[in-house]
Amino acid sequence: MNTSEKNEILELFEHQFNETVDTFEMLPQSGSYREYCRLGNKNRTVIGALNSDVKENTAFLSFSNHLYHLGIKVPKIYTVSSDLKKYLLEDLGDTTLFAFLSKTREEEGFSENIIAEYKKVLTALPKIQIIGGKDIDYSVCYPREAFDKQSMMWDLNYFKYYFLKLAKISFDEQALEDDFQQFSNYLLSASSNFFLYRDFQSRNVMLKDGEVYFIDYQGGRRGALQYDLASLLYDGKADIPESVRQDLFHFYLNELKKYMKVDEERFTAYFKGFVLIRIMQAMGAYGFRGFYEKKEHFLKSIPYALKNLDLLLKDLDLPVKITELVAVLKKLSKSEVLKEIGKSDSNLTIRITSFSYKKGIPDDPSGNGGGYVFDCRAINNPGRYEEYKKLSGKDLAVQEFLEQKSEMGLFLDAAKKLVEQSVKVYLERGFSHLTVNFGCTGGQHRSVYSAEKLGEYLQNNYPVNVVLVHREQDSWR
Repeated sequence: MNTSEKNEILELFEHQFNETVDTFEMLPQSGSYREYCRLGNKNRTVIGALNSDVKENTAFLSFSNHLYHLGIKVPKIYTVSSDLKKYLLEDLGDTTLFAFLSKTREEEGFSENIIAEYKKVLTALPKIQIIGGKDIDYSVCYPREAFDKQSMMWDLNYFKYYFLKLAKISFDEQALEDDFQQFSNYLLSASSNFFLYRDFQSRNVMLKDGEVYFIDYQGGRRGALQYDLASLLYDGKADIPESVRQDLFHFYLNELKKYMKVDEERFTAYFKGFVLIRIMQAMGAYGFRGFYEKKEHFLKSIPYALKNLDLLLKDLDLPVKITELVAVLKKLSKSEVLKEIGKSDSNLTIRITSFSYKKGIPDDPSGNGGGYVFDCRAINNPGRYEEYKKLSGKDLAVQEFLEQKSEMGLFLDAAKKLVEQSVKVYLERGFSHLTVNFGCTGGQHRSVYSAEKLGEYLQNNYPVNVVLVHREQDSWR
C-alpha cells in the first residue's frame, strides 16, 4: 500500500466518522493480493481494505450487504471509495477459527471446545446457502455466475498445470483430460441452486464475543451444497480427525433438514466427488503459490492434502469411470518426494527488538549471539517535536512523519536486504534463531517503527516465526 492509497483510506475514515485517525497498522497478507489495515482511535477501530480488482470488490460488497441484512454474521460495510478499490468494514478482531483450533489443540487435543465452534459454523452454513441464496444478485459474481462446467475445468486444469506438472508427476494428458470431462459432468448433475461460498474454510471464519462470523466470500456463486461442506471438513491444515469429521458431517445433514428434504445416500455420494475437486483446487493453489511463486509456507499444507486424498481414495466409489485421474491421485498420495517437500518446516524464530541506546543493546535470550544491530539515530527524530513526544512508532502521526520527513525508507530497504540474506541461509541450513535489534535515542519512535515494519515484511514473505519486542515500551506482540 503506497502513501497515496494509505491517505485515501484515512480520508474515508475521517469522512465517515468525522474523527481523526490515531493508530494505523498493516495486517499480514494471506493467500490473496488484497491488502488490509487496521485503523482507528480511542472510540473505534475498523478494517481498511485495498483491492484494485473492482469486479471482485463489487461481488464482495454486494454479497456483504445482502447477507448482513438477512442477519447472517458478516462484517458491516461502513463506506466505499468512489473508485470501488478501497472500503472500510467492521473489525472482527484477530481470532480465526483456525487460530483458535491451533491454540486449543495444543492444550486440549481436538476437544469438545473446538467441536462446539465447528457446530456453530455448520448451524449457520445451511442458512448462508439456502436463505442467503434466495434473491442474491448472482449477476455480480466474479469470475463466474455459477460453479459450472467452465469453473470446474478451470480448477481441474489449475491442478494439472500448477501442481502435477510443477511437482513432476507423470500422466497421460489426453486420458486425464477425458476424465476431467467425465468427472465434471457427473458433478454438474448434482442439485446446484444454492449460494456456494467457494472458500469456506477455517481461516475465513472469525470468532468474536462467542459468535462466529464469516469473511472472504467474494468468490461466491451458484452451486451445490456439498462443495462448501467439503471445503470446511477437508480443510488441509485444520486436520480434523476422521471420526470427528464424520460426526460433523451428520450434524450438518441434520441442520440442513431444517430447511429442506435430504436424500442422505445421494447427498453423500456427491459429497465425495466435491471433496475430490476441492482438494485438487487447493493443491493447485499450493502449487501456484509454493512451487511457482516460491512462497514456501504454502508447501506446508501439502502433507495434509495428501493425507486427506489417501483417506478419500480408499472409499471413493464414484458412479463414473475416471481411471487415469484416480491413478494420478494415488501416485500423488504415495509420493515420498512431495511428503518431504511439505515437511520442510521452518523452526526459524526471528526476534526483532526496539531499544534505547541509553539502556544498552539487548541481550539475546536464545544464547546464540550474533544477529544484527541497526542504529536509527541518523534518521530525523520525531521525538524532538512537541506533538510527537508522547506518541510511539506505532502511532499514525509518527509513521507519517518518518515516511514523509525522513530517510527511513532508504534505511529500512538497506536493513531488509542484509537481514534477508541471513534469513534465506538460516532457512536452508535449518537454524532456529536470528536476532535483529533497532536502536534509537529513547527506543520510542524510530526504532519501534523500524522493528514493526521489518517484522511485517518478514512475516509476509518467509516461513518464519516473528517475535516483536519493544523493550522500552514494555510492549509485546
